[in-house]
Amino acid sequence: MRIGELASRAGVSVRSVRYYGEQGLLTSTRSPSGQRHYTEAEVERVAFIQRLYAAGLSSRTIAEVLPCVDAPSEENSDSALERMAQERDRLSAHIADLVQTRDALDGLMAMARAHREELRTAAVC
Repeated sequence: MRIGELASRAGVSVRSVRYYGEQGLLTSTRSPSGQRHYTEAEVERVAFIQRLYAAGLSSRTIAEVLPCVDAPSEENSDSALERMAQERDRLSAHIADLVQTRDALDGLMAMARAHREELRTAAVC
């Protein structure tokens, strides 16, 4: 199938399919005229890549995880699980930082509200 059909069936843009190819996440054959052609299996691969992106993985990390799919083995599975655990730890740390930042903002907002209330009270007197 051609790139437009793959993109349509996988629910992504043609640009995304091209990007996956540039990143080494997806392969195609070329027709004599240079058009990309994909197999039926690539529809599910694109969907899987999309799930990995939705889980917060970068294209570099996805490329490190895909050998588990391309060449299933205990070693590749262990490697993929370890890499995903590292990414989960990174995301957890980022979430903790965001929570701390949100809490600091909440504190500033509380101070601003208190100050605003003091201004109202002073204006009434």
